[in-house]
Amino acid sequence: MENWYLPITIVPGIGLLILSTSNLMVTLSSELNGLIMEGCKDQPIIIRKLVQLKTLNRAMVFFYIAVACLAISGLIAGLELSSIGDSATYISIIGIVIMLLGLFSLIKYSYRAVSIRQDQFKTRINNN
Repeated sequence: MENWYLPITIVPGIGLLILSTSNLMVTLSSELNGLIMEGCKDQPIIIRKLVQLKTLNRAMVFFYIAVACLAISGLIAGLELSSIGDSATYISIIGIVIMLLGLFSLIKYSYRAVSIRQDQFKTRINNN
């Protein structure tokens, strides 16, 4: 891989994804804590939100692994370790695929978050 810097240029973008995902996790954790502390009687909503938290955690793990793969790939290509061959390219591809898995987790989170929020509002309207 002659262009060793190519996998490294993707890392800041994944870093932004990590930052936004961690903000989502903090917000969701605070919301869950609030629901539990106020004695929310709607257990299915809390369980669904816990599943959402797990989905966000999974996305974060995918993003961290992707950053590691891309950094290793850039390092291998930059040092021109000929004994390893084309492994830098393969590691880059693995990193990009893992990043895409993280993005799919975020898409899954987004779709479910809307339905959970709608159910939460319906419950509040029915209780009033």
